Amino acid sequence: MAAGIGAQSWQQLLALVMAAAVVMGSPGPATISVTAIGAAFGLRPSLGYTLGVVLGTTVVLLVVAAGLVGVLASMPGLAPLLTVASAAYILYLAFRIATAPPLAENENKAARPTFLGGLMLAVANPKAYVAIGAVFAGASAQADALGVPTRLLVLAAMIVAIHAIWLLAGTVFARLLRNPLASRIINLVFAATLVLTTALAALP
Repeated sequence: MAAGIGAQSWQQLLALVMAAAVVMGSPGPATISVTAIGAAFGLRPSLGYTLGVVLGTTVVLLVVAAGLVGVLASMPGLAPLLTVASAAYILYLAFRIATAPPLAENENKAARPTFLGGLMLAVANPKAYVAIGAVFAGASAQADALGVPTRLLVLAAMIVAIHAIWLLAGTVFARLLRNPLASRIINLVFAATLVLTTALAALP
């Protein structure tokens, strides 16, 4: 019996990790912004912003797990306010990315996105609530051999891993960004992609 329960737990754990990787790890405002920041500013200057996104997304996870999404949805003025705040910051972020100078020059000149900016974007990111809600609800619908605390720990670890991977992916482009022309092209592409993924995430 214990072996059967253990096997069921491992199967649910694997299913949870795979669902989180596909749904939560797909391109969206937070993940694309982390990649774009990593490409435009390099690894070390991007860590504060990325930490803010990770913490904000973890807050969203806790809100979803506590069932507070329904309470928030019952406040008519809150959702539009969060959407407008998120869109305004994302447009600002896209502008900063598009106009960032080559890495060799931006040590002192570029205004780097901050921890607080990452936290605000993550908390106001509509895709995060939908994606995390879908994964958490899917896991809850199964026979619960993992338990809520385990699911929360696994999903929190996936949030860290997903954003770390997207950040590292962005820094792969950093070596190209010391060339002014390549820097301008790549930053413009990332800025446009950030705006596009945000627009798609906001669609009903």
